[in-house]
Formats: sequence, C-alpha cells, structure tokens
Amino acid sequence: MFLLADSAMVGHLGAVPLAGLGLASAVLQTIIGLMVFLAYSTTPAVARWLGVGDRRRAVSVGVDGLWLALGLGIVLAAAGWFATPALVGAFGAEPEVTRAAADYLGLSMFGVPAMLLVFAATGLLRGLQDTRTPLWVAGLGFLVNILLNLWFIYGLGLGLVGSALGTVLAQWGMVAVYMVVVVRHARRERAPLRPHRAGLVRGATSGGWLFLRTASLRAAMLLAVFVATSLGSPELAAFQIAMTLFATLAFALDALAIAAQALVGRGLGAGDEQQVRQVLRRCLEWGIGGGVLLGLALVAVSGVLGGVFTGAAEVTALLPPTLIVLGLSVPLGGLVFVLDGVLIGAGDARYLALTGLVNLAAFVPLAGLVLLWAPSGAAGLAWLMAAFVFGFLGARAVTLSLRARGTRWVHLGA
Repeated sequence: MFLLADSAMVGHLGAVPLAGLGLASAVLQTIIGLMVFLAYSTTPAVARWLGVGDRRRAVSVGVDGLWLALGLGIVLAAAGWFATPALVGAFGAEPEVTRAAADYLGLSMFGVPAMLLVFAATGLLRGLQDTRTPLWVAGLGFLVNILLNLWFIYGLGLGLVGSALGTVLAQWGMVAVYMVVVVRHARRERAPLRPHRAGLVRGATSGGWLFLRTASLRAAMLLAVFVATSLGSPELAAFQIAMTLFATLAFALDALAIAAQALVGRGLGAGDEQQVRQVLRRCLEWGIGGGVLLGLALVAVSGVLGGVFTGAAEVTALLPPTLIVLGLSVPLGGLVFVLDGVLIGAGDARYLALTGLVNLAAFVPLAGLVLLWAPSGAAGLAWLMAAFVFGFLGARAVTLSLRARGTRWVHLGA
C-alpha cells in the first residue's frame, strides 16, 4: 500500500517523475528486499522455540535479529547513499528520468535502517504468533505516510523528493512503536536486550541462504525492469504501475505464506507433523482460491485501473493487455507464495537458495527474447509481463512443488 500510494501521487506529477520512481523503487526494493531474510529467518526460529516451550529463548532469538538488522541497515544506507548515482545510471534511462530517480533514491537511503528494523521486529512478533500488532503498526504507518506525502508533494511543492521524505519519516515512526512492543516482551519473559555473538552468527548463517534465494528473485525483477527501460519511458512508467500491482497482489497472498512460516515453525518445534501437513493443505486451498478471485478482479478493472495512477494518456494506453496477463497469473502466484512460506518455516533455506538460481536461469532467455524481438508499446509490455509471471513464477512453482511433495524438509524438534 505504501508503493501504491506513492505511485498514485507521483503519477499525477507526470510520466518523468513516475518513471524516475520506477527506477529508484527497483533499486530500493532490491536493497530492502534482499534483507527480507531478517523477517523470514526470525519468524520460524522464534516459532520453533515457542513450539518447544521456551518463550525466553524465542524472544532472545528475535532480539538478536534486531541487532543484526541495525548493523546491516547502517552499512547499507551509507554505501547506498554514495552509490546512488551509479545505481540509477546503470539502467541507461533518459537523463531527466535518471536525475529524478537519483533525487528520490538518495533521500530514501535514510529509511533503510528503519525498514530492516521493521523486518526483524515483525519477524519476532510473527514467530510469537502475534500478527495483530504488525497489522496495526503497518496500517498506522501507511496512513501517516499518505498524509505526509500529500503535504510534502503538493502542499510544500517538493514533488518526487517529498514522496521520499514522507516515507522515510513514516518508517522511523513505525520503528519507534515496535521498539516499545519488543522491550515489553523482553521484560515479560526476562529475555536479555543485549546482543549475543552466537545468536548473531546463527542469524547471519541461516539468513545467508535466504539472502541468496531473495537475490535470485530481485535479479529477475531487475532484469524485467531493464528490459522495460529499453522499450521507452512510457513503457517503463507503465511497467512501474504493473509491477506495483504485482507486488500488492503478492503481498496480499503472501499473508498465507507468513502464516505458514509461523505455524509450520511452531508445529515442527512441537513435533506435530500432522498439524504441519494440515497447515500446508489449508494454506494451498486459500492461496489458489484467493488467487482466482484477485486475478478475476484485476482482469475486470484492467481497462480503467491505469487512470488511478496517472493522467498520462501515453502510459494508461499501454496497461490493459499487461494487466490482463498479470491477472491470469495470480492463482499461480498463490501456489508459489504458499509453498515458499512452508519451506521457509521448515528452515529449508538451502534448497530455496539453490533452486532460486535454477529459476533465474529459466527466466533469463525469456527476457532476452523479449528484449530482442518484442515490439515496443502495449504488445511488448504484455510479452515482458508474460515472460516474468509465467516463465519465472512457473519455474518456481515446479521446483517448490517437487520439494513439498516429499519429506526431506520435515525436521521435528528444536
């Protein structure tokens, strides 16, 4: 919803700011997305100790994740700020688009530590089977972000930079709320707030495989953005809207994957394989069924949805075929996201990392074909989306399904 709000407000500034947001978002989401292991490794680790019955150890594991997030966030923010010109320049976009992207990305780097702390804190609470608190924090953060962005973008006339500033402030506000909640949990369970070297090492080691898994996902998305950039600025702006919608649908269905992470981790810790299998089956039912409903809804509004994000006719005219292709792929995404969450919850990160490279290798030639032979305009954009959602997600569906059908990912106990 943060991305949807930013895209909608920036889109009405024109095609160039929206295209700049597309480039900057691709880089920023890659940096932050690569660190999602801070949540994805923390959730099952905390949940498994909760299943064992050791709540103090569960909270302590989560606190170690927060310290790891803070250290990584500071390093990445500093490095990213200095590297911003080179990062956005690597896409080869038009000069005015590149300048807009650099302005947005440079300021957004100050919010990177905040987002990583949000990841880790969210992972801790999810592991404790608390999904209500993250909902409240995210919801309030979203509302504050909208109000700040409206004020900065239009009220103060800061444009694209105002969008970045409002988002950064909202992110740090979310961190402040999470720290209060985490400290309360630590005091209740008498868990230490200081970091433990062994815990940091374990978190970094287990997160390393998930980092590689996420790197393959982000590489596929960056490759898709690179191909969209070669099609032209209107195509890049339209692709930004389409990928923002993809991310929104993915996160909606990913709620089931998060539930699977927490419930599978707790079930395995408690030694209850039957419960784990029930979670897998029920989450798949909801994931595929929900994907059908969401996909049909997107197809139904594909002809008018572009106008919500931008008034640029050259951008909205490109979107309908691409959104139809995206809508048809949503049930497949539901399958992929659920199976991914189950295997993350089981701690099967090594398999996810290695097969992630296989999935990326399957997508690269498809993206290359679009780059070489797809026409510009709506047709080329639709072919690019088809290559991503059916080629890349299709490969993920195959590798994940093969693993989930077996038993090698089922490890009971602490």
